[in-house]
Amino acid sequence: MSDYTVELKEKTLTLHTEGDVFSPTGLDRGTAAMLSLVTFSPEDKVLDLGCGCGIVGILAASLIGADRVTLCDVSKTALACARQNAAANGVADGLSICHSDGLTAITDCDYTMILSNPPYHTDFSVAKGFIEDGWRHLAMGGRLYMVTKRKDWYKNKLISVFGGVHIEEIDGYYVFTAEKRPRKTIKKAPADSTPPKLSKKLARKQARRTREQ
Repeated sequence: MSDYTVELKEKTLTLHTEGDVFSPTGLDRGTAAMLSLVTFSPEDKVLDLGCGCGIVGILAASLIGADRVTLCDVSKTALACARQNAAANGVADGLSICHSDGLTAITDCDYTMILSNPPYHTDFSVAKGFIEDGWRHLAMGGRLYMVTKRKDWYKNKLISVFGGVHIEEIDGYYVFTAEKRPRKTIKKAPADSTPPKLSKKLARKQARRTREQ
């Protein structure tokens, strides 16, 4: 159990955590690195994915309004801390805090910003779901922010899903920013398009088959 105060983006937040909640003794350096690149605006709709004690979502709620922010986590202990912290920092009214394994319980698909510090010390299955489902739950032009200690797998996965990614290394962490854009589609050839020209060898074979018919 721990209580601490942190100042972020000219806001002072008082937070309570438990020992089995991520970063139980204070603000995680990776989360701080990610937040250093994020600017919240009144038009944003924010999802704090894997919220832990709620610091990212509570900060966003204090800046743009609680009714524009959702926090989710698979840990009920983390969610209890997040609810307590939301009340302590005056943003409980209108704030959505829900129990969700990844994004399975999230129904909205118009978030302009999803932020996550995934459990990168395990296998990549959780992060894979966060990235793939995150794309589906973003509005077009929305951004996924993710911070990890690892680079290559996340870079390749984000590129494969989003088509591109921006990476910055801060304080020993990699902060990834990926924007949802329309996926490219392969154009079909027009129905009346001219068939490709056959080689001389194939043309002779086709002519021979035609004569034999």
